[in-house]
Order: sequence, then C-alpha cells, then structure tokens
Amino acid sequence: MQASNEIVGREISLDTETTGFKPQEGHRMCEIGCVEMINRVRTGKVFHMYVNPERSMPDAAYNVHGLSEDFLKDKPVFKNIADEFLEFVGDSRLIIHNAEFDMRFINAELTHARKHNIPNDQVFCTLLHARKTFPGSPASLDALCRRFGIDNSHRTHHGALLDAELLADMYLELMGGSQVSMELASLSQDTEDKNAPKIEKVTVQPRSFPANEEEVSAHKKFIAENIKEPLWGG
Repeated sequence: MQASNEIVGREISLDTETTGFKPQEGHRMCEIGCVEMINRVRTGKVFHMYVNPERSMPDAAYNVHGLSEDFLKDKPVFKNIADEFLEFVGDSRLIIHNAEFDMRFINAELTHARKHNIPNDQVFCTLLHARKTFPGSPASLDALCRRFGIDNSHRTHHGALLDAELLADMYLELMGGSQVSMELASLSQDTEDKNAPKIEKVTVQPRSFPANEEEVSAHKKFIAENIKEPLWGG
C-alpha cells in the first residue's frame, strides 16, 4: 500500500447507534460518537451523546447495542444537541464505516431539527475503500481490526464512541498507517538535521593511570592471602 506524506488536516471518525435500519420507517438515532484526528493522529478530543429517540426500542436493536428505552428516556433529543454536533464536526471530513447507513440517519435527524444536511462529498466510507483495497475479503469493522491487529476484545456490544475509536485506529492502518508514521518520522528527522546547530566534535586522548609500587605490593599480598592455586600462577 502506497503511503502519502500529504498533510490531511482535521478528520472526524464517526459512528451511530439506531433503533433500526431505515429512518423512513420511523427509526431514529439513539447514540452518536465522534473522534477527532489531525493529520491522522487521534487528539483525544471527542463528541459523544446518548439521544432520546422519542420512540420504543425494538428487541433486535437492543440486542445489538444494549441501549434500552428506559436508559434513553431522560437523554436529550437530537434537536437539542444538533448545534453542538455541527459545531464539533464543522467542515472536517467524516470517516464512517458503511457511511450510507449512518448518513441516512444523521441527515434525517438534521432535517427533523431544521438544520442543514451534511453533503456526501464531506464523507469518506471506509467500508467501500476496504472492499476496493482487499477485494473478496471480509470488510466489517471487526474483520478489519483483526486484519490490522487492533485489539477489540472489549467490544461485547456495539457502541458509538467505542466503534468510532476503533474506526479511527483502523482507518490509520487502512490508509497505510505504519508507513505514514515512518515517513513523518523521516521528515521530522530531516527537519531536525537542517535546523540543528552544528556541533564540533572534539577528540579526547586517553589518559593513563598506572599503579604505584605500594598499590602493586598490596595487590600481590591480597592474591597470596586470598586466592589458592590461581589459574595464572603456572
């Protein structure tokens, strides 16, 4: 995989949990998680919200993410966090696994909240990219984590923030992470070499500290009194 040393700027890995598959059938978003990356390095800054879907939770959806109707009933509705979400995202590129699914729900919620929709050209789908990169191979988030050696053993349920964090790590590897890191390190080293002050090397001659007669005599006495039949005694 060819790595690139381009400066990619700010990106957001994003995941959602929902009550079902299609917003047009009345399903809603119930959790959203976003992880900030700058130049494909996680910054530690996140946006995470549980959302009251204003409807019941089907058993099939609950079995996927473990978010119950009772747990979500006192959480904010999406229209009350829409501005905060849009401010966090800004015009940064969104990194989403199976982006078509998540963007259907995000834009449906933004429409309900009377906010502008996020355009498709702001979104990068890692599922489509993985299928092109590894044709015929499993391309789920779990499968790609296994491929790249990313530990997802703590993922007993789907969770928007947890999946967004795993996605950020997987995305780095998918885009040639190790090679990119080495290239950036090389670029950094080149910069240091050019800007570092020149230091003149000074060679110091070795110094000799021979033992005096008293020290030699004391050493011979120690050997005679403490070491019986030394190997070097002949």
